[in-house]
Amino acid sequence: MRLGAIFPQTEIGADPSAVKDFAQAAEDLGYDHILVFDHVLGADHTKREGWDRPYNKNDMFHEPFVMFGYLGAITEKIEFTTGVLILGQRQTSLVAKQAAEVDVLTGGRLRLGIGIGWNEVEYEALGESFSNRGRRSEEQIELLRLLWTQESVDFKGQYHKVTNAGINPLPVQRPIPIWLGGGEERVIRRIGKMADGWFPQFQPDSAGQEKLAQMREYATKAGRDPKSIGIEGRISYAADDQSTWEKMAAAWDEAGATHLSVNTMKAGLQGPDQHIDAIKRFKETVSV
Repeated sequence: MRLGAIFPQTEIGADPSAVKDFAQAAEDLGYDHILVFDHVLGADHTKREGWDRPYNKNDMFHEPFVMFGYLGAITEKIEFTTGVLILGQRQTSLVAKQAAEVDVLTGGRLRLGIGIGWNEVEYEALGESFSNRGRRSEEQIELLRLLWTQESVDFKGQYHKVTNAGINPLPVQRPIPIWLGGGEERVIRRIGKMADGWFPQFQPDSAGQEKLAQMREYATKAGRDPKSIGIEGRISYAADDQSTWEKMAAAWDEAGATHLSVNTMKAGLQGPDQHIDAIKRFKETVSV
């Protein structure tokens, strides 16, 4: 399994040096990738009665593509991953262009995890439909891959139209790998049908194994090799006891995971140095 460090978006702060130090430390420690969460806007929860969602305006999020451009210049080999970029609230062709640029400037170090999100506030502000975001995502994936692999694209779908046009430069990876997040039935079917990988939000226990088997069955029905679909497990520094880390990593490995990442947020850590110490401790504890 390839080991990743989840970038502590909500706790790293806005100091560019902190962002740099964490990324360079992850690379120096031998991590294979950095995984970044995504939110464009946070709702003002003080003016929304009953707001009970995971994030609000007080939670900081660096913009992934811009940050990857910055980190690409100060690292050499570590992969950059979105886990996940909320694709449905963005213009597809613009995402294709931005992702291709990151891939070019980093020498092919981008893995694009995408999802449809839960925050209507962002969709409203960005002018995209919240109600059809799931159905629209399949067409978005199709168009992204065309734009990344063809110099000129002629495409007319239900939600998109591109008439004899293309992006330049094309990415190094043609196409850039697309991974999906989420775990609903229709998402699992979509993963089996067309994704390069999956970020499952469950443990590799019997229930999790059933969901993985379900995804692989959908892949087989779609004429795909289930083994070609990557799986990224996750361990929480805050919720999972250190004494179980190796056991959990072994369980993910047995479940067929190709990647494993550690999340150090919500563990009471202060500043980048403590997050760096945490990923160092995890790397020393878990052998993959």
